[in-house]
Amino acid sequence: MQYNSDNPHPLSVQKTELVWEGKYDEQGNRRPVNIVDATLPLQEIEKVDQPRSEAAADGKLELFEKEHKRNDDFRNRLIWGDNKVAMASLLPEFEGKINLIYADPPFNIDADFTMKVPIGDDKEKIKKDMSALETVAYSDIWGKKTDSYLHFMHERLTLMRDLLAKDGSIFLHCDPTMSHYLKLLMDEVFDEKNFINEIIWALYWGG
Repeated sequence: MQYNSDNPHPLSVQKTELVWEGKYDEQGNRRPVNIVDATLPLQEIEKVDQPRSEAAADGKLELFEKEHKRNDDFRNRLIWGDNKVAMASLLPEFEGKINLIYADPPFNIDADFTMKVPIGDDKEKIKKDMSALETVAYSDIWGKKTDSYLHFMHERLTLMRDLLAKDGSIFLHCDPTMSHYLKLLMDEVFDEKNFINEIIWALYWGG
């Protein structure tokens, strides 16, 4: 086949794109985020409402209710579990309603953050065995390295985008290990025109 200005080669008109193994299927179609098998009833540890609880303990609940009227019975929620499952389960109730998301994902630094628990007076330490969920939460080791990491992050950023309100904000916390990849990934998911700024921590060592 002859390529020319009237029949350009597909690569000559391809837009800048971050590509990783697993982004496209065998037919070249973009893999959708699978949330059908991810949703389940939320495992809520607690619904936090400290000011209301304190008012009740002080015998001022009636006054508190008058000053803080609610339109529904919503409470802050602390959810324990895989964040992909949690976000997929929140979609029916909160799609397009979240005003602020702060994400602190693994940094892909190939480290294993297992815990050593001190015991006794001599400060002997033993290694605490982790559950299957804790193994994912506290281990930063990826089987396929960058490809696996980007696929992991793309699924979760897509869910965050669907939960975020049109005027909402998202902050993604990372380090130089993967921040350059994640910037491109967020440009793709959230549209690069919505990028506002990069916040860099200044670290000072010594005196």
